[in-house]
Amino acid sequence: MNRLLTLSAGSVGATAIWIGLFGTGVAAADNYDGQTYADAAAAISAAGGTAIVVTRVGDKLPQDECIVVDSANHSFVRPMTDDVYFETSSGEVRLSLNCNGGYASATNPGASLMSPAGREAKAAADEAAAAEEQPLEEVSTPDE
Repeated sequence: MNRLLTLSAGSVGATAIWIGLFGTGVAAADNYDGQTYADAAAAISAAGGTAIVVTRVGDKLPQDECIVVDSANHSFVRPMTDDVYFETSSGEVRLSLNCNGGYASATNPGASLMSPAGREAKAAADEAAAAEEQPLEEVSTPDE
């Protein structure tokens, strides 16, 4: 029993030291989820960073209109050439994009209407369609 307790305490101590030296490996970033790529890239640039697209799903939307579904801010060592063997890279925010559209329909892929993102996108599209369908005022011509 004492041996098991000693081994457990040693494992916990070693894990604590490992986390203290190397961190937990979780990258932190501002949450750009739900924004368009154009808005997220502008915010990242304004903060002094660089937006990098790491994954892109779909091809229905132009890149600036794609929706950010995940973002991660990584700092890592990148191999170089010539006299500099390694370079520390930071300030790069990696973005995963959904370019399928806002919500799924019978003919287009996208977020499910059962999800909050799908419902919001569908409501926005319905509102825009209703605004377009409002009747125009009758055109009048001046009397001659």
